[in-house]
Amino acid sequence: MTTPLWTSDAAVAATGGRATVPFTVNGVSIDTRTIAKGDLFVALKAARDGHDFVAQALEAGAGAALVSRIPEGLPADAPLLLVDDVLKGLEDLGRAARARTKARVVGVTGSVGKTSTKEMLRTVLSGQGKVHAAEASYNNHWGVPLTLARMPADTDFAVIEIGMNHPGEIAPLSKMARPHAVIVTIVAPAHLEAFESIEGIAREKASITEGLEPKGVAILNGDLSTTHILVDAAMSVGARVKTFGESVGCHHRLLNLSIQDDITVAEARAWRTKVLFKVHAAGRHFAVNALSVIALCGEWKLDRAVALGDLAQWTPVKGRGARQPILMDPTDSRIAFELIDESYNANPASLGAALEVLSGAHPKNGMGRFNRGRKIAVVGDMRELGRTEAELHAGIAELPCVAQIDKIHCVGPLMRNLWQALPEGKRGFHADTSTEMATRMRGAIDAGDVVMVKGSLSMGLRHVVDALKKLGHPAAQPDQEDS
Repeated sequence: MTTPLWTSDAAVAATGGRATVPFTVNGVSIDTRTIAKGDLFVALKAARDGHDFVAQALEAGAGAALVSRIPEGLPADAPLLLVDDVLKGLEDLGRAARARTKARVVGVTGSVGKTSTKEMLRTVLSGQGKVHAAEASYNNHWGVPLTLARMPADTDFAVIEIGMNHPGEIAPLSKMARPHAVIVTIVAPAHLEAFESIEGIAREKASITEGLEPKGVAILNGDLSTTHILVDAAMSVGARVKTFGESVGCHHRLLNLSIQDDITVAEARAWRTKVLFKVHAAGRHFAVNALSVIALCGEWKLDRAVALGDLAQWTPVKGRGARQPILMDPTDSRIAFELIDESYNANPASLGAALEVLSGAHPKNGMGRFNRGRKIAVVGDMRELGRTEAELHAGIAELPCVAQIDKIHCVGPLMRNLWQALPEGKRGFHADTSTEMATRMRGAIDAGDVVMVKGSLSMGLRHVVDALKKLGHPAAQPDQEDS
C-alpha cells in the first residue's frame, strides 16, 4: 500500500491548523486545471483568490483543501485544513517535509541556466536514487515551499531551484530548503531595475549559501568578475568551495569543446583527472553548467561512470533550447527547417549563449528557393535591465558570433536598438509585437534554414514559435518532460 504524502494529522502538526474531517492526500496542487485525484488543493491568493476554486477542486477529486476560511456552498463534511494564512501554511508544510526526509538536498540559482541545470541534476541523480525536483520554474516565494511540500519522505535526492526578482528573496527560501549543496550557475545582467549593479545581483545570488547545512558545499562559477563575492559569502558560512568553468584556477575546468548540431562533447578536468562527457544539446553554456553537476557528483561521492552516462541522456526542455525539425513537405523529409525554441526567457548572457549556438549550426543547402540554408534569429525585448537597457540591447550586435548569423528579426521597442545597430545586410524585420512578427514569418523562412527564437517570457515569442510550426509539420519527437 502506498504511503500517503500527507495525512490530516501530519498536516495539522505541521501547520498548527484544524482539519474539518480526517483525510489523506498524495500530492499538492495550486491549480485546478492540472489537479490530480487525491491532491491537497492550496487556495493561494494571487491574480485570483484560490478560495473561489475550492469547490471545483474537490469536485475534480482533490483529497482536501488548504484554506484560511470556509468557502460558501461547500458540504458540511468537506475535507479542509483551516489555517490563519494559506501561504504560511504552505511554507509550514514545506519545512515539515524537509525536516522529515533524509534526502540530500541541492539548491540551484543563477541569472541563467537554473532550470537546465536543475533538469541535468534530475537526470543524473535519478540514476543514483529516488529524486524529487521542482516542476517548471517553481523557484519563487510559493514555488519553493510547494516543491518542498510535495517531497515524499523517502526521497534520496532533492533538487530545489531558487530564483529572485528583488533583493532579499533568495536567503529565506534557501533557509527553508536547507540544502547540503548549492550551485550558482552564473551572475549576469538581469533584474537590473531592482539591483542597479552586477555586484548587487551577485550578493543576492550568493545569499543562497545562508541556508547551507553544516559542512555544506558551494559549487560556484569561477569565470566571473563577481566570483570573489560568491566565494566570500560561501566561506563566511563555513562552506567548502568548489569552482567550475573555463578559467585556469577552477577546480573543475572545461578544456576542449566540440559542438555538432544538437550534441556537445567536452573534455574537462574533474576529480583531479580528465573526463570526457557529452550533453544532448548544443552550447558551451550547457557544457559549463554540466561541470557543476559533475562537481556535485564528486562531492557526494556518487558513481562516476553512471553519472557521466546519464548526463549524456539529458536534453533541454520546451522553450529552453529544444530543437525540432519542421517538415515543410509531408512527402519529403528533406524539405524542412530546424527550429530552436528559446522562447521562455532572455537576458544579455542567455541571448549571447543562444546566438553562439545558432552561429555554429549547420543549415542545409539546395533545399529551398534561396538554395542556401541560413542561420536566422528572431529575438524579443529583454526586460528588467534598468537604465542601461538600450545599450545592452544594442551591444548584442557587437558579439563575435553575430558575424556568422544571416538575419536577425527584432521584436519590441527595446530590440529596435539592436535592429538599428546591426549591419544593414543582417537586419531582418522589426515589429513591435510578437503577433505582428508572427504574421511575417511565412515569407522569411525557407527549407534548409536554422531558426532560433528567444525573448523574455512577457514578450510572448511563443506566438512566433507557433507560427513557425504552422509553416509545416513538426517532426515526431521522443516523449519529453516539460518541467
